[in-house]
Amino acid sequence: MSMRALIHALRALSRADRGATAVEYGLIIAMIVLAMVGALSLFGNTATSMWNNVSQQVQDAGH
Repeated sequence: MSMRALIHALRALSRADRGATAVEYGLIIAMIVLAMVGALSLFGNTATSMWNNVSQQVQDAGH
C-alpha cells in the first residue's frame, strides 16, 4: 500500500461517522427504555396499591 493510499484511507476513516451515529442512537434508545421501565415500575406499584384499596373497600362494604 502506498503512502498516498494510506493517507486517503485514513482521511476517509476519519470522516466516517456512521458507526458513531449508530452508537449514539443506541445509547439514546437505551436511556429512553430505562426511563420507561422506571416510570412503568412506579406507575405499576401505584396502580396495584390503588386497586388493592378498591378491592378492600368493596369487601368491607359487602360485609
